[in-house]
Amino acid sequence: MKLCRSGPAGRERPCLIDAAGIRRDLSAHLADLDRAALAAGAIERIRRLDPSLLPAVPQAERWGPPVARPGKIIGIGLNYRDHAAETKARIPTEPVVFMKASTSLCGPCDDIRLPRGSQHTDWECELAIVIGTEARDLADPEAARGAIAGWSLAHDVSERHWQKDRGGQWDKGKSFDTFCPLGPWLVTIDDLPVPSQIPLHTDVDGVAKQRGSTADMIFDPFTIVHYLSQCMTLEPGDVICTGTPAGVGMGRTPPEYLRAGQVVELRAGPLGSQRSRII
Repeated sequence: MKLCRSGPAGRERPCLIDAAGIRRDLSAHLADLDRAALAAGAIERIRRLDPSLLPAVPQAERWGPPVARPGKIIGIGLNYRDHAAETKARIPTEPVVFMKASTSLCGPCDDIRLPRGSQHTDWECELAIVIGTEARDLADPEAARGAIAGWSLAHDVSERHWQKDRGGQWDKGKSFDTFCPLGPWLVTIDDLPVPSQIPLHTDVDGVAKQRGSTADMIFDPFTIVHYLSQCMTLEPGDVICTGTPAGVGMGRTPPEYLRAGQVVELRAGPLGSQRSRII
């Protein structure tokens, strides 16, 4: 099942996507796709509905992020060997964890705003995990499966100067407004039990930059959720960005970064695609 949110920023309505690809309005049955709804079993209730009886959403309506107001957005760094190599970093022996501000969240086709004076804003195409039930101190990676609502496409936009040169704390370079386009939809885990062969592609102005796959992850999604549950409580609606493959601007020779007026496009097979203008 594919779930999404549709409408103007701040006034999105929850939707499901039917077999024909039409967004269907769930707002008569659900206030929003957020922590409270996921914790109350919203996905199971939605599954029992007949999509043909739900109102269709206008095709041109804006796509919002598929979850509302996540309590946490967590990032995993250097989770692909080729990306670690291009950045001249050691292969991690444990997941590298950082945070993105929840205010960085935006829709999959919203504009990405460069920070004032930025010369080093970079792209990162990633698989995102959306947590469905509270997870704390899970016994093993297999136990993590029951805590996951599903998967989405995330763009972990990164301002490298603030990430690397302003005190060495990654969170700052990851947390600017519009730095986490998410969606267009959430694919529930029952429809995609193991996201092990998802292509992760990025183009900038139509030129290929990233051509990777989740098959090359160092730490798989279930290992990541298990690991994080050892050091923090994961709550319904939390989003985990699981790392990016090689091809980022920082790793290119010479380095390449995003400029105002460019268009960046991400594609991830069953997770859909994004298209954002840089402003």
